Amino acid sequence: MSLYEDIVAGKEKLALVGLGYVGMPIAVAFAKKINVIGFDLNKAKIDLYKQGIDPTKEVGNEAIKATKVDFTADENMLKEAKFFIVAVPTPVNDDHTPDLTPVEGASRIVGRNLTKGAIVVFESTVYPGVTEDICVPIMEKESGLKCGVDFKVGYSPERINPGDKVHRLETITKIVSGMDEETLDVVAKVYSLVVDAGVYRAQSIKVAEAAKVIENSQRDINIAFMNELSIIFNKMGIDTKSVLEAAGTKWNFLKFFPGLVGGHCIGVDPYYLTYKAEELGYHSQIILSGRRINDDMGKYVAESLVKNLIKADLAVKGAKVAILGFTFKENCPDTRNTKVIDIYNELKEYGITPVVADPAADADEAKRLYGIEFIDADTIKDMDAVIMAVSHAQFMDYKEADIAKFFKKGQKKVLSDIKGIFDRKEYEDAGYLYWRL
Repeated sequence: MSLYEDIVAGKEKLALVGLGYVGMPIAVAFAKKINVIGFDLNKAKIDLYKQGIDPTKEVGNEAIKATKVDFTADENMLKEAKFFIVAVPTPVNDDHTPDLTPVEGASRIVGRNLTKGAIVVFESTVYPGVTEDICVPIMEKESGLKCGVDFKVGYSPERINPGDKVHRLETITKIVSGMDEETLDVVAKVYSLVVDAGVYRAQSIKVAEAAKVIENSQRDINIAFMNELSIIFNKMGIDTKSVLEAAGTKWNFLKFFPGLVGGHCIGVDPYYLTYKAEELGYHSQIILSGRRINDDMGKYVAESLVKNLIKADLAVKGAKVAILGFTFKENCPDTRNTKVIDIYNELKEYGITPVVADPAADADEAKRLYGIEFIDADTIKDMDAVIMAVSHAQFMDYKEADIAKFFKKGQKKVLSDIKGIFDRKEYEDAGYLYWRL
């Protein structure tokens, strides 16, 4: 019998290494069909999962309570698995070079617990070559086994979109790859158990790695173009959203919008590609210029707010400003690598310490990472300016009268609507100094 048949028959187990926004939904999906071990180094997170609590809000508490995933922080349990999926984060360092520490650490853990005949599939976003050139040697060293003889490897880039309830693991075509035809076949069949949209067999592991990196680089460059247009149109006194709506009537105009680019993918992945390119002697031009524009947008938003405070004859130093939303994207609790912190920090340079409200965010994480304590949005009042930073569902119902309650009476209301969720005319007619990207 093949490894695939053994897995389906319940004779062999699948192990998920790394149970965050990406790994945990995969583990839960597979556990509906086969035996799954869910491993994470973070014991506190494992304890939450065991209690039926989903801190990521990706599948919800009910699904965690009902799942048959065997959650553990004990790496020795991984010895029971024959098919591994590694879904650990791949961040960048402060100097924008890839931080491969998590994926190297996971390779060591898997290596220590590898048995003959196993297949290891990496899902973490990497530059082409990481799986074979960095992860494989680590696993060989730790296990004493030989790749291609005793165990095999594959790569299947994650495409999970945190906070998105439409595009899920099951509904997005899954790219799969393997070091040889036999491995590719097993990997494709295993993923086909849970991915209803089907799998796409990439030509090689490096092709699959490269495909993942360019997906997010493409989005990054397109958003950077929109951000640059927004800066230009603001100087011209033209509303960018209106321009995009007009241009969008052409059938092949691409639907992108200006905004803050944070999170673990779009703002990070391009640096993996440009890092590898530089190693090979090529200095990226388009990719890095897009990154520069997007990385500076928080500063630009803060500067625009300060200009509007001055326009409204309000004192800048000590101005009372509220920021609504702090996560890196809407309807998602994750505050890691949020660009809203750039707005916050830049305003502090002007002598403004904003208050922040975010009902959807992981408050403990924000306190630990940024030292920021959220306030309840209902308690916001007497503000000089309000920044609508993240379009959480909780904020989308706000009417003009709700926003008006946040401001000081009897003075100009300065509103920065970064995502452009409100009707510009309505707010300008109501006397606001309204600004958006």
